Amino acid sequence: MSGNAVLRHGPLVQPGKVTFNLWAPAAQTVALILGGRAFPMQPAPDGWFSRAVPEAGSGSRYQFEVDGRLRVPDPASHYQPEDVSGPSEVIDHEFGWRAAAWRGRPWSEAVIYELHLGSFSAEGTFRGAIAHLDHLVETGITAIELMPVADFAGARNWGYDGVLLFAPDSAYGRPEDLKALIDAAHERGLMVFLDVVYNHFGPEGNYLEQYAPHFFTEDGHTPWGKAIDYRRAPVRAFAIQNALHWLSAYRFDGLRLDAVHAIRMRGEPDILRALAEAVGTLAEAEGRHIHLILENDDNAADLLAPQRSGGAFRAQWNDDYHHAWHVLLTGETAGYYEDYPRPHAQLFRALAQGFVYQGEASLHRRGARRGQPSRGLPPAAFVNFLQNHDQIGNRPYGERLSAIASPRAVEAALAVTLLAPFVPLLFMGEEWGAPQPFPFFCDFTGVLADAVRNGRRREFAAMFRAARPGEEPPDALALDTFLMTKLDWAGGRAGEAGRRLTLVRTLLEIRRRHVVPLLQGCEPLQTAGEIDGHCLRCAWLLGVARLTLQANLSDMAGEDRHGRPQGAVIWGNASGDGLPPWHVAWWLEGA
Repeated sequence: MSGNAVLRHGPLVQPGKVTFNLWAPAAQTVALILGGRAFPMQPAPDGWFSRAVPEAGSGSRYQFEVDGRLRVPDPASHYQPEDVSGPSEVIDHEFGWRAAAWRGRPWSEAVIYELHLGSFSAEGTFRGAIAHLDHLVETGITAIELMPVADFAGARNWGYDGVLLFAPDSAYGRPEDLKALIDAAHERGLMVFLDVVYNHFGPEGNYLEQYAPHFFTEDGHTPWGKAIDYRRAPVRAFAIQNALHWLSAYRFDGLRLDAVHAIRMRGEPDILRALAEAVGTLAEAEGRHIHLILENDDNAADLLAPQRSGGAFRAQWNDDYHHAWHVLLTGETAGYYEDYPRPHAQLFRALAQGFVYQGEASLHRRGARRGQPSRGLPPAAFVNFLQNHDQIGNRPYGERLSAIASPRAVEAALAVTLLAPFVPLLFMGEEWGAPQPFPFFCDFTGVLADAVRNGRRREFAAMFRAARPGEEPPDALALDTFLMTKLDWAGGRAGEAGRRLTLVRTLLEIRRRHVVPLLQGCEPLQTAGEIDGHCLRCAWLLGVARLTLQANLSDMAGEDRHGRPQGAVIWGNASGDGLPPWHVAWWLEGA
């Protein structure tokens, strides 16, 4: 890699002109195609091409023509009105923010609600989601997390097949529509997080290989092909500028980085730390609360520091917590669930120490050791959940937990998850026990569509061999599969659903009043407790207060061998001589 010549990816709107840049180290010539004209771009050091065009402005549509033979969109396009292979559109990001004074909320207040824009509302759009924000506020949610919105091929997708990472997909609306959603959320006191993907590009509409093969490397491979090479300065800049783009132009309050364990070539300094440092600088300069979250199968505790503003990440999605609960509630042990043969004990460890796997050998990973010690982290370093898009959609039929576990058991799990001093996450509709499944869906065609179908079948055959003998899972490519995922807002919250919603709202109100005040500036995990078969007690020392959980996580009655905890009951009933099935009680002392 030569020099330090790294230009800005994407169009730069300036008074009287727009400057276009493209990193195309394998190209001999590049022309900007705009308004029926070709504007030759000037070569710059290290494979860059650049051109300032007075004739361009907001709304101009353009493409790049590489070596006179290939027309491609801008890889840093800010909007694609005609999908991934069409022309890019110049966007002027000026916007009349109504909540201009918004600076975010402290991480300790986070109660996260993950949603898919296409499935969340009947309209399946940015503006369609606005109508349901008041419901979330009334429920006790403080942050919504959008599954990826970066431009993908076709009319529908989970979002993890994005190829133009700076552009919100036109299936959901225009950039100003996304800003309207975020503004509306901020007006209601809701933070908005975005899922971003820096470990791969989707399989359709990514032209980088044809003019910037240096973006990838054979030195590392991922489940999606050659690794993105973050050892190269322009590639590092692409990811960092992308993160800052979403946080600045759209005023997102944070990002969740997808599957960072699959970022094989991180470069030096580590691209994750460099990105976090840049975001920390932005947050400090603008006086904002900005939160970065990881999905990381490696359980790398050294990346997490909830109270630092730069160079680290607030928290990690805690799959260990989910997996232990899932085995406990369903009895399923296929696939990665085979690593949780003692679910009660492993759940207790997750509650007491954060990660279950802190360097132990993983059977599912053929004996490879996984994780780092996590007890030195505060509880806010862990995002805990009973469901999310992956854990529902990785199943052949996309069933939610309510379809495969008893209501009483699920409600006990909710009482633990929503009142524990970790950051809780709900998946859309979980607050009322929505029955709608959430199987994987996409909109590819031809050979690629067949490859997706066959790949999903192989995956399911390995993990859920006897799910529903003789019944084919939903076709990921079918429109009906996508439509079955849409929440039923009109009639879906009556009866038992209404009772479940009341439960969740009650738990989150108790959390707001009693638990959240103890979490600001929380020290590393300090716990005491014991587990006796399926009965457990865990106490967290939170400053001068002690928060204690007493639970019997079983269909069988249990014994209370340790006596009444100190303090006042904030949820549940004080136990008598025994612990009824699925008994959960919370006690608070010293607050």
